[in-house]
Amino acid sequence: MSTTGATADPLAALGALPGVAESVESVRKAVDRVYGHRIMRRRSSEITSEAALRGARGSAALSGADWALEEVRRRTDFSGDDEARAVGAALRLTAEAGQLLSVWRQSPLRVLARLHLVAAAAGADQVGRPRQEGEPVDEPLVGLPLPDAEEMHGRLDGLAGLVMAGGSAPALVTAAVVHGELLALRPFTSHNGLVARAAARIVLINSGLDPKSVCPAEVGHAELGRAAYLTALDGYVSATPEGMAAWIAHCGRAVELGARESTAVCEALQRGAA
Repeated sequence: MSTTGATADPLAALGALPGVAESVESVRKAVDRVYGHRIMRRRSSEITSEAALRGARGSAALSGADWALEEVRRRTDFSGDDEARAVGAALRLTAEAGQLLSVWRQSPLRVLARLHLVAAAAGADQVGRPRQEGEPVDEPLVGLPLPDAEEMHGRLDGLAGLVMAGGSAPALVTAAVVHGELLALRPFTSHNGLVARAAARIVLINSGLDPKSVCPAEVGHAELGRAAYLTALDGYVSATPEGMAAWIAHCGRAVELGARESTAVCEALQRGAA
């Protein structure tokens, strides 16, 4: 997405695209259903914890580590192969996201750097900062053309400016743009997908749409499948109105499915308490 258009609030302009308002309203209704559940009034912390686990599992699945939920729940050591490390990184990011909410609007680039540091869990020179010219990117599941470092830095600064400026755009639109732009730019040498999804989660929490983080969009993205995820991302990268609207709608559907997942958890807890 170009963040330098003539529109004073380009994110709000995206909210006016055909079909986006309907997606925003559908998401709001799905989120309201979870928050209105009687279990949420008494056991919201349990729902939040379970949503975090399921969201991390979904994000890892999109990065190639499609483990069963019970395997993620059971494991304590994530230092083995690439899949184990991806699951461990997703779990760490989910835990870290909640610690960065107050920083996001003031310094989104600082938050993104911290997320990458947490995901990589290593002390290499490339960790915790945007990539420099000539540095390779390890993101094999995203096959889009890679912007060069100069373009990436410019667009990343533009994205940060939009976040700090705020504006009237719905939370879903802002989260979708942050998510899509980070996947398109791949600003770090690794773990960009995990970081992008964690950043989108921060937007949804910080905006007040999902303040208790009980509607994990990562669950929905995983349920919709990696192929659909990448196809929708192609629409975002195209920067056409139709493509952008399709990406936002895809992200909205993912939030709805995450909300449905937590509603099912609420129902299971209610049955157990009956």
